[in-house]
Amino acid sequence: MTLLPPRFIEDRAIRDAARAVLTEDVERLRDSLSQEGIASRVSSGVTTTLSARFRDGARDVMSEIREQAGERKGLIALLVGLFLLFLARGPIFERIEELLDDSEPVDDDEDTDAPPAPAPEGDPA
Repeated sequence: MTLLPPRFIEDRAIRDAARAVLTEDVERLRDSLSQEGIASRVSSGVTTTLSARFRDGARDVMSEIREQAGERKGLIALLVGLFLLFLARGPIFERIEELLDDSEPVDDDEDTDAPPAPAPEGDPA
């Protein structure tokens, strides 16, 4: 065996310890990736970031809405009422049609049970 200077022996020990730590980290990473794929890790990270940004933006919008709503309560009540009328437009129109159909006047002059008059024969000119 060759005699190596003590500095080389120390460096080799440090290198071997670093290699052992690196090998352990790689094994831990492989185990972790086998449980959850890279794509799902990336997508969950992106989803978390986006949802946090959306949540913060929504909070800002809601605080702005609260400030504006305090000043314009009548306008907001009007808009809510119009929206509800819009949602209920179908039943409202049906009811109006029923009322209009019921209120049409019935001619008593015509006899609905009598057969229609026969058409005249011949040339009408």
